[in-house]
Amino acid sequence: MPLDALTFDETVRCIVRRVERGEPTVQVSMNAAKYVRAAENPALRSFIRRADIVSPDGAGPLLAARRLGLHVPERVPGVDLMMALLAVAATRGWSVFLLGARPEVVERAVTQARRRWPGLAVAGYHHGYFREGEEESAVVERVRASGARMLFVALGTPRQELFLDRWFAHLGVTYAQGVGGGFDVLAGVARRAPTWVQRAGLEGVYRLLLEPRKRWRRVIVDNARFLAMVWRVAHNSSA
Repeated sequence: MPLDALTFDETVRCIVRRVERGEPTVQVSMNAAKYVRAAENPALRSFIRRADIVSPDGAGPLLAARRLGLHVPERVPGVDLMMALLAVAATRGWSVFLLGARPEVVERAVTQARRRWPGLAVAGYHHGYFREGEEESAVVERVRASGARMLFVALGTPRQELFLDRWFAHLGVTYAQGVGGGFDVLAGVARRAPTWVQRAGLEGVYRLLLEPRKRWRRVIVDNARFLAMVWRVAHNSSA
C-alpha cells in the first residue's frame, strides 16, 4: 500500500493546493491497526491504494519504513491534520461538514470548532448512528445539499473508509478525510497524550492505560500482528 513521504506541513500545503484547484482529494491516515484491518479486508485495502494522500499516523508506519530502508520524515496525525485544515478553512471561507460520532459529541465538536476558529463556516453536521440503505442515502444527500467543500468523517475504521469509497463522488465535496475519534478530541471528551508521549510514539500505550478494555486489542494484538507482517516482508526482501 502507498505511503506519502511528506512532513506534516508539506501534507497541509499539498491538500490546500489541491482544494484551491478544485481537485477531488481523499486523505487516509495509516497506523498499525489500519494496516492489519487492510490485510484482512480487500475492500479497505483497495480504497487505501486509490486514495490521493496516505499519511503515517502513528509510530508503526515510521518503524516499518526504517526497517525496510525507506525514508518517511515524520508522523502526520489525522486529528492534528483535521485541526490544521479547519484553521485554513476558517481563514479562506471554505465550508465544512462534520459527520460521525455520537449526537452530543458532534454537536459539541461543532460548538468548539466555531469558538476556536471564529468565522469557520460549518455547512452542516450529522451524527454517525445511521444504517446503510435509505438512512445512509439521506445523509449523503444532506452533505451534498449543504454545499460543503470539506468533509470530515468520524465513523471509525473500516466504516468511514468504506463510506467514502461508496459515496465520495456523490457528496459534492472537494476534500474528505476519515478522522476516527477526532471529534471526541475536538469536543474535549477525549484527552490527547502529552506532547512528549506523542513524540516518543507512545500515544497508543497512553490510551491503553486510560481505556484498557477498549484499547487492548488494538494496542497489543494489532501492533503484534503488524510487527509480524513487517518482519515477514523484511525477511523476504533480504532472502
